[in-house]
Amino acid sequence: MQAGVRRGRPGHDLESVLRGAVKVFNERGYDGTSMEDLSLELGITKSAIYHHVAGKEELLRLAVNRALDGLFALLDEISVMDAPAMTRLEELARRSVLLLVAELPFVTLLLRVRGNTKAERQALARRREFDAAVASLVAQARDEGDLRPDVDPALVARLLYGMINSVVEWYRPRDGGRPAELAEIIVTVAFDGLRIKP
Repeated sequence: MQAGVRRGRPGHDLESVLRGAVKVFNERGYDGTSMEDLSLELGITKSAIYHHVAGKEELLRLAVNRALDGLFALLDEISVMDAPAMTRLEELARRSVLLLVAELPFVTLLLRVRGNTKAERQALARRREFDAAVASLVAQARDEGDLRPDVDPALVARLLYGMINSVVEWYRPRDGGRPAELAEIIVTVAFDGLRIKP
């Protein structure tokens, strides 16, 4: 067994505890959630939760890292593509939308952290690292002549992910919209205004 990983009680695994915690954190806010609230939501005792994690902050860390790990995995995937920076940037945006939809509760929680705990500060630092990588890709696309030269790469990265991240506020899977269509619309809206016209 991996160090720090605890065995769970029958009928409850770490995944179900984590999903339940994320639901409550998103509804009440992390600071407004107690272990008692989590226990009631999950229908298990607090000691059963402690079988899986050391406490509430570990649940937060695991949750935000799921979203962040997904984003960094996307960066790794597009970094090996043999394609111009603009193509890689569009693909990163497209895949980011799909990740957001697939992990909606986890991304929602990530976007709400404010730096009040060690786990939140680490998450914010990783978000800044991701933003810097996106800005670097924007700069490459600009330098290759595919993006307008009059735009600041860091600003473009923030605006692009501001648009992508806004999806958490209104997208609901039950609405019938297909994630791939949503991703294409966002990529079109974002990059048609940035692309150098032939």
